[in-house]
Amino acid sequence: MPHPAPPTAPHGLRRLAFGGDYNPEQWPEEVWHEDMALMAEAGVSMVSVGIFSWALLEPAPGVHDFGWLDRLLDLLHEHGIRADLGTPTVVPPAWFYRAHPEALPVGRDGVRYAFGSRGAICHSSAAYREAAAAITEQLARRYGSHPALALWHVHNEYGVPVSACYCDSCAAHFRRWLTTRHGTVDAVNEAWGTAFWGQRYGSFDEIDPPRTTPTVGNPAQQLDYARFADATMRENFRAERDILHRLAPGIPVTTNFMTALSQCESVDYWAWGREVDLVSNDHYLITDGRRTHVNLAMAADLTRSVAGGAPWLLLEHSTGGVNWQPHNPAKRPGEMARNSLAHVARGSDGAMFFQWRQSRRGAEKFHSAMVPHAGTDSRIWREVTRLGADLGLLDGVRGTRTVADAAMVWDWQSWWAQSLEWRPSQEHDARERADTFYAALYDRHLTVDFAHPEADLSRYPLVVVPALYLASEETGRNLRRYVEGGGTLVVSYFSGIVDDDDAVHPGPYPGVLRDVLGLTVEEFAPLPEGGTVRLTAPGGPELTGDLWSDVVIPRGAETVWSYADGIPAGRPAVTRHRLGEGSAWYVSTRLGGPDLDAVLERACADARIAPRTGLPHDVEVVRRTGSTGTYLFAINHTDADAKVPLDAPGTELLTAEPAAGHLAVPAGAVRVVRLDS
Repeated sequence: MPHPAPPTAPHGLRRLAFGGDYNPEQWPEEVWHEDMALMAEAGVSMVSVGIFSWALLEPAPGVHDFGWLDRLLDLLHEHGIRADLGTPTVVPPAWFYRAHPEALPVGRDGVRYAFGSRGAICHSSAAYREAAAAITEQLARRYGSHPALALWHVHNEYGVPVSACYCDSCAAHFRRWLTTRHGTVDAVNEAWGTAFWGQRYGSFDEIDPPRTTPTVGNPAQQLDYARFADATMRENFRAERDILHRLAPGIPVTTNFMTALSQCESVDYWAWGREVDLVSNDHYLITDGRRTHVNLAMAADLTRSVAGGAPWLLLEHSTGGVNWQPHNPAKRPGEMARNSLAHVARGSDGAMFFQWRQSRRGAEKFHSAMVPHAGTDSRIWREVTRLGADLGLLDGVRGTRTVADAAMVWDWQSWWAQSLEWRPSQEHDARERADTFYAALYDRHLTVDFAHPEADLSRYPLVVVPALYLASEETGRNLRRYVEGGGTLVVSYFSGIVDDDDAVHPGPYPGVLRDVLGLTVEEFAPLPEGGTVRLTAPGGPELTGDLWSDVVIPRGAETVWSYADGIPAGRPAVTRHRLGEGSAWYVSTRLGGPDLDAVLERACADARIAPRTGLPHDVEVVRRTGSTGTYLFAINHTDADAKVPLDAPGTELLTAEPAAGHLAVPAGAVRVVRLDS
């Protein structure tokens, strides 16, 4: 008889999750007891353990030492702390690689990586799969009913730092995968367009991974290999997950994603989200000059969307600076709390960190932690204990769902395809477009869901498509249905161009989006480096685009802004197509900042989304709602006090003060109101 479906929240955890990766094997056992006291002081409710411990748990093939982990889990249970127990399969031991050097991955250039880091795995290796299954089974049998166990944590950050291997084992596996996907070698030839440049294959045995070539390789082959690499990692995850489900029913299984577009691009998280019981994510601020709190909000919204709108869990972020970027600034006072509570506002049922105690040795010894090298007489520790106390006041938020105002269509496989070589402009970046459109919606104080191109969009008044180079025929039909049903769609340039095999759709650009947009594109006209174009509209502001322009031919769409110069001078630059009960907008050049906002202002009017008046810039307001009530989070990322209008009275939970009319949010602070209605 099949087991019931596993739960989707950590087993036995009745609070928001608060804690971090706990690596006590790095410390003498007397420190463990000090840790328990400090965890109690901080309000820690769960820690992640055992993630990098394979060499300790199995010091020699088939020889196991679980004594230290037994004592650790018993100690956690004694102190009321739940355990997120890892399968340590991200770090096979040195003895394993000595016996199976072929399990180390090979790069496109044929160079095999060496032992001494983490995540150095050929996911097609039969020896790795066997060893990973064996250690997972040992852990499941020993700890599946342990009273501290709340969650299984498989592997760690799949896809980072290596997702694809190009060895001979992967070549054989790739051929089997192609047989399943395409059926025959003739179908592969058709899908890959091998008639071009004489690349035709006579049998599957002739096909290799897309290794280093003298010039650009076959783009469809590279796209299929990215799919294969992702699917192969997912096979290994499922193998471990199924062992855990079989031997420890009732305990949910997760693996920590890295959904931020700034952190991992080799994983199709739409596919992965369907495989885990609970979506979890790691997020780190990327200090590349962009607004880090906007990147955080975007990653949290994307993670929630991968979870289908359900609550998810932030498994890692940092208390302060990290140590793996060129520049690693400390977080400002209060920033850690703002980061943590922004994740909670956008759907996380907790805030976990890497790591509990800052390491003295190893590659991440300068990465911040909950207990820093400075100890408990430090700003970080005081902020950690304050955050733990604040989270304890928000337990009613658990299980509620974040309310979205609009949606953004995003697809990882389209990103992979667009990122291949020899596109009309090497500067056109799907991530940049997604970031820019998201920031524009954020600055209009709209909470955003992300959606797969073929997902049901009918509940959203506004949908934006910042970069969808690869789009199926079903995507075209889906977006048309959405607009005909009353939705407002905004599409950016170079979208709808190719099919699933990176073949240009028959007929004029933009392929499957021609009908919904009511236009064709006669020719791409990308701009030279530093080039700009002016856009004008009767009675409207003049806009400036850069990087790209299109020669647009209206086929039912009306012109809203026209090009004033450049190759398409006098032709449409921004169009609007009335279709059924809705409208579809097309933006044929790269706009940003106030220029993009001018278009979105018009689109929001079509969508009947009223301006969020009275909300200051960089003060984000997000709602979660459910059976316990509606919670309004107000997060002030500025250095000035702010006031947020309330549409209903309530109680501010962090201060226990009544709130009505306007909510005062001090500079750099967070307020959470449980609304009365």
